[in-house]
Amino acid sequence: MSFDIALTYRAGEGTRECEIASEAKLVAITGPSGIGKTTLLNCIAGLHEPLSGHVRIGGETLFDSAIGIDLPPERRRAGYVFQDLRLFPHRTVSANLAYGEQAEAGLMTRSEALDFLGIGHLARRFPATLSGGEAKRVAIGRALLAAPKFLLLDEPLTSLDPPRAEEILRLIERIRDELGLPTLLVSHAAAEVERLAGEVIVLD
Repeated sequence: MSFDIALTYRAGEGTRECEIASEAKLVAITGPSGIGKTTLLNCIAGLHEPLSGHVRIGGETLFDSAIGIDLPPERRRAGYVFQDLRLFPHRTVSANLAYGEQAEAGLMTRSEALDFLGIGHLARRFPATLSGGEAKRVAIGRALLAAPKFLLLDEPLTSLDPPRAEEILRLIERIRDELGLPTLLVSHAAAEVERLAGEVIVLD
């Protein structure tokens, strides 16, 4: 699946431009803090309206200002793992996963996701009782269960100690290699980018 993205968008007080043309399984987007990396992901997901341009993923047009196409977020089929995770504190791990689960056939069932993520023993726990790495796994699982066509990861290793970061790195590698899910990864960590990405886009 290919990424064909060319957008002009507002980020903070400035205007940014970005072009991505790649068939890599995982494309990393990097650059200094405040440059607009997360805003770019939000534009691709349909959560922030670009000024102009287009978003085509796997040959499907999700946004094109020239011809008036602007699919709502739920129709873009993005599995989005936010930097702040956005888990529901009043729901168990299983219920958080269920929130993202689609009735149609997706990448995996909820029980398969619990096994794939190695969090089956946490199914009845609540987010406040989870470690940072465990919570990241739940957020990734919820995205995978949304029957996504592509994955957006915003700084997935933030606030993790080295052992937990290594666990999440291995999980992302499995998603890339075993599931083959096209992924856009925002990161400022050079080692993370070098290890995971087939191509790197630098916002300057």
